[in-house]
Amino acid sequence: MTMTPEERARRAADAMWAADDASKWLGMSLDDVGPGWARLSFAVEKHHTNGHDICHGGYIFTLADSAFAFACNSYNQRAVAQHNTISFLAPGRLGDRLTAVAREVTLAGRTGVYDATVETQDGTLIAVFRGNSRTVKGTHFDEPDAGG
Repeated sequence: MTMTPEERARRAADAMWAADDASKWLGMSLDDVGPGWARLSFAVEKHHTNGHDICHGGYIFTLADSAFAFACNSYNQRAVAQHNTISFLAPGRLGDRLTAVAREVTLAGRTGVYDATVETQDGTLIAVFRGNSRTVKGTHFDEPDAGG
């Protein structure tokens, strides 16, 4: 029985999420995933804030990077980051729920390009992120029909 691309994306995400201690430790939730895209979020708590009393940029980057990771791994091929950039546009504040949505721009051979946005619960754009992925050997789960 062949699985749909949506089923494959969900199974790969579930396998990754089970071992993603960093994202869970930061308080993220994996909200949704599909072929070439993913949505993750977290609520900004006091331990996420910096000396300016706003969300530390490293946590915002991590949220976008995690969404990127689930998006580029959604085909059940292990993929890692090759290069990522982020532009911060507005601060995340204590109590905000930040949501990152990563979407595939292109996938050619072993290289993918993904864009992610990070927004607050009211739609304020906090950051834009671009990630380049590279597939490596391995899968997240065994697919009987995968052909090796």
